[in-house]
Amino acid sequence: MYLLFIVLIVLAALLLCFVVMIQNSKGGGLASSFASSNQIMGVRKTTDFIEKLTWGLAAFMVVVSIAAAYVIPQSAESSSVIMKQAVEEQSTNPLNAPAGFAAPQTDAAAATPATGDSAK
Repeated sequence: MYLLFIVLIVLAALLLCFVVMIQNSKGGGLASSFASSNQIMGVRKTTDFIEKLTWGLAAFMVVVSIAAAYVIPQSAESSSVIMKQAVEEQSTNPLNAPAGFAAPQTDAAAATPATGDSAK
């Protein structure tokens, strides 16, 4: 399914490139060479059709791209070595402190003075 969407996007992109090149730009473009098509539908109707085809292909590419994002194969996500290592480090070191640092004292341990210091 994903491969089908990719093929459709590539075909639409190639067709869009062709359609954009045919459009009648300010400099005349390639549309001036296609006099026979202008005689069949008229100059104004041909440019309207080409403009609508351009917008239609662009919208088609957006819709198919969004649809392809939902069917991307997910097998690579579950085997991430970096994520496994991060989960293991989080479970063994929940405070994310570097090695060698002591865990912070709780309120009960901080309130009780050491027995050796109170005798002096």
